[in-house]
Amino acid sequence: MEKTNQYLSIGHYSSPTIRNYLAELRFIFLYYPDVDPVDFTEDMLMGYLLYLSKTLLCSHVKCRMAAQSISFFMRHVAKRPYVIPTVIYPPPSTTLPSVMSTEVVMKLIDGMQNIKHRTILMLLYSSGMRVSEIANCKIADIDSKNMRIKIVQGKGCKDCYTIMSQQVLMELRAYYLIYKPKEYLFNGLRPGKKYSVRTIQHIMQKALLKAGLESKNFTRPVERRMAD
Repeated sequence: MEKTNQYLSIGHYSSPTIRNYLAELRFIFLYYPDVDPVDFTEDMLMGYLLYLSKTLLCSHVKCRMAAQSISFFMRHVAKRPYVIPTVIYPPPSTTLPSVMSTEVVMKLIDGMQNIKHRTILMLLYSSGMRVSEIANCKIADIDSKNMRIKIVQGKGCKDCYTIMSQQVLMELRAYYLIYKPKEYLFNGLRPGKKYSVRTIQHIMQKALLKAGLESKNFTRPVERRMAD
C-alpha cells in the first residue's frame, strides 16, 4: 500500500483522489485476503466489481472508482497490463441539465443575510469557481486591478484566472471590512484555518432550500477562465 501511495504522490494526484484510491484498494485486498494482490487475475477483479454492483448494490460512481483504483495498482505497482471494462462508464447523456436564470440566481443571493455567505454565493455563480477553489482562495489571489481572481492548482493541478465583476469586488470589500480575514479569503472558526468544502456546500444547500429550489435540478453557469 505504501508503494501505491508513493506512485500516486509522484503522479501529483490530489489528496482526495489518493485517499479514495487507497481506500478502494484496501477493500479489495480484504476481499481476497489469501491472495497476493500482484497475482490478482482479471476474473478475480471482475468478480469483485460484480460483488460491489450486484451484492452490495453500490452506485455507478463507487464501482467506477474501484475499477480506476484497481487499474492504477495493476499498471503501476503490479506492472501488469489492465484495461478497465468499458461497461463501467455510463453512456453519454442525451439531455442537458437546467441552468439557473439570472433572476433565480439573484433571488438566491438576495435571500442570504449573512454577508460572508452571500459573498461566497456571488463568487460561485458569477465567476464559475468550484467549491474547493473558493475554500482554497487566498486574499493575495484577488487581483482587483485587473478584475480577476487567480485559481491556484485548480482542476488538473493548473493555475488559471477567472473574471471578477465590479459588483463582486464591492461585496468582497464590504466583507473584508467586517471579517478582516488574514490569509484565506474565507476563514473557518479556528484562527488561520480556511472554510471547509463541506461548510460551503452546506451554505449552498441552505440557500437553495430557502429559495424553494432543489440543488440537483440546476448546474452552475459556464466557467469563465483564462490560462495563466
